[in-house]
Amino acid sequence: MTRGALGILVVDDHAVVRAGLRALLEGEPGFDVIAETGDGRDAVRLAQRLRPDVVLMDLRLSDAAAPDGGFGGIEATRRITAAVPGASVVVLTSYSGRGDVVRAVEAGARGYILKAGPPEELFRAVRAAAAGGMGLAPEAAARLVGRTADPGPALSERETEVVRLLAQGHSNRAIASALFLTEATVKTHLVRIYRKLGTENRAGTVSEALRLGLLELDAG
Repeated sequence: MTRGALGILVVDDHAVVRAGLRALLEGEPGFDVIAETGDGRDAVRLAQRLRPDVVLMDLRLSDAAAPDGGFGGIEATRRITAAVPGASVVVLTSYSGRGDVVRAVEAGARGYILKAGPPEELFRAVRAAAAGGMGLAPEAAARLVGRTADPGPALSERETEVVRLLAQGHSNRAIASALFLTEATVKTHLVRIYRKLGTENRAGTVSEALRLGLLELDAG
């Protein structure tokens, strides 16, 4: 493994896709693919043994229907995040339905990227996840709309915009630039959001907002 590079485990049940991802990732400075597999159970074993910084996980692995009790990307994500605390999982999938996003985040994923997206989105999500943040595909995150389905905690329109940008993996500086605010104002919004949602960090905030329906993915 290259010194200082992020170690990445690639999990996809299509060998051609894995080969393409390996070539793409290893062509980006600071990334090193340390292993690959097409099997969810093997992914858990590899993650426990190799301790990657990031696991790039296919959402729907074909071994989930195997007679020997294999499992798919969601279960593999859940097991890896439970067994290897230092590993961040980024889901890479063709599916953008809100249910899939929520299930992945609830399983512990720190990113959700669409296979059809440009490489820069994948690179940004991997870096954000490795840094402890959260990265959702802009095609999905840009459609997140604030909505309260019950009398639970309500986010203001500006707070919803902040959380949406958090979901895309942006830093406080980037959020401030996008919303024409100062970084101090962004920090103030984050304190209020954390208090409202009962969360302590960026990834937990996005996960809780999705769970509560305060952020909803419009799959239309």
